[in-house]
Amino acid sequence: MTRPRHFGTDGLRGVANTGMLAPEQVLALGRAIGRLASREGGLRVALARDPRRSSPLLAAAVAAGIAAEGVDVLDLGVLPTPALAALLPASGAMLGVVVSASHNPMQDNGIKVLGQDGAKLADSLEAWLEEETARPLPAQPPVGAAVGDVRVLERPVERYVEHVASLFPGLDLRGLKIVVDCANGATSTAAPALLGRLGAEVAALCAEPDGLNINDQCGAVHPERMARAVRERSADAGVALDGDGDRAIFASSDGSIQDGDRVLFACGRRLFEQGRLRDGVVVGTVMTNFGLELALAQLGARLVRTPVGDRHVAAALRENGWCLGGEPSGHIIFGGENNFIGDGLVSALKVFALMRQSGAPLHALTAALQPVPQVLLNVAVEQKPPLESLPAVMERIAAAERELAGSGRVLVRYSGTENLLRVMVEGRDGALVERSAASIAQAVRERIGAGGVPPS
Repeated sequence: MTRPRHFGTDGLRGVANTGMLAPEQVLALGRAIGRLASREGGLRVALARDPRRSSPLLAAAVAAGIAAEGVDVLDLGVLPTPALAALLPASGAMLGVVVSASHNPMQDNGIKVLGQDGAKLADSLEAWLEEETARPLPAQPPVGAAVGDVRVLERPVERYVEHVASLFPGLDLRGLKIVVDCANGATSTAAPALLGRLGAEVAALCAEPDGLNINDQCGAVHPERMARAVRERSADAGVALDGDGDRAIFASSDGSIQDGDRVLFACGRRLFEQGRLRDGVVVGTVMTNFGLELALAQLGARLVRTPVGDRHVAAALRENGWCLGGEPSGHIIFGGENNFIGDGLVSALKVFALMRQSGAPLHALTAALQPVPQVLLNVAVEQKPPLESLPAVMERIAAAERELAGSGRVLVRYSGTENLLRVMVEGRDGALVERSAASIAQAVRERIGAGGVPPS
């Protein structure tokens, strides 16, 4: 037992109130989480959620399951995922649970389980939880005073803001005008409060969650809105967060969008110049643009790739003592500085601190990075059979790899959180890249397509 069947790269994810996210299933999962906490010697689990409509429903179900196993629940309410991870060590909780679908649309939801150190659980433990979820109710359940309690933590957002600010002693953002898009998500209170506390002039967008508008044409998945506001308001920079606050995509003062690869380059170069980039390594994933690899090599540094998923980036950083890694999507992890937690607000302050120290706009700090042409297509699929069982798709992939040999690469993989197949092609010949990606995507649609292609 090493890999779970339902947990993906970022926990359990799907349409809320159906399947594994039906309340009955979530209640059973909550009981399994309670048993895991007890097995590890813990008597408390911390619980947080994002503000989408279904989150209170699922949070109540998971809390009931945990308490039914005689384990207390510490309810943190609406709070970013990295905030729960940061507050866990001092909470006395053995595990943390987040009810959130991160950047997914409103109708989706999910459950992430964190260890006492704030890291996501290993695949083997998630698989154990799945098996335990299917077990029958105990013959002698806890009763009376043995039933778990549910208590509310006071001032969780303020505690989180204080924590992030403490990581940047002396940082003064006075004189900077910053646009922040909160995706109508879990950072809607914390992000403006943190930036304002440090002296920035803050223009907050999409910071009024109503349960239905989370990630709706806003946030890190749709940074164009934030970038446009930066230009219109003559701001110094902007940042777009996702629904649960662990991603950050930026815009410079000229309105140019700066993704995770560009943030890794700017921060990696500064660390390298200061002699603080251990082994000269920046960790990326198989989705990281080849241009970052070339730009780091010109500095004398190097890129190490992992599978997709911030958990894999964090694992590589932990295991090797490296200090910087991330994904193009905006998951950035600054090593042990923040206990290997990917936090959109920490990323934002790192970038703004770099701008303040250098006196340069963000686009100047990333100008030496020249991405090679890359196309990423998201194809909606009805099922996720092994790619090897789809001969027509494999033939298109092989043909593209032959044409791109030595000058590009192809990556085709299923999303771990959505019913999508991602087709990524990159290389020096932009026309060939586009043609190859379109050909593979069309073969996928013809075989397992769900009748539509979401925006890439």
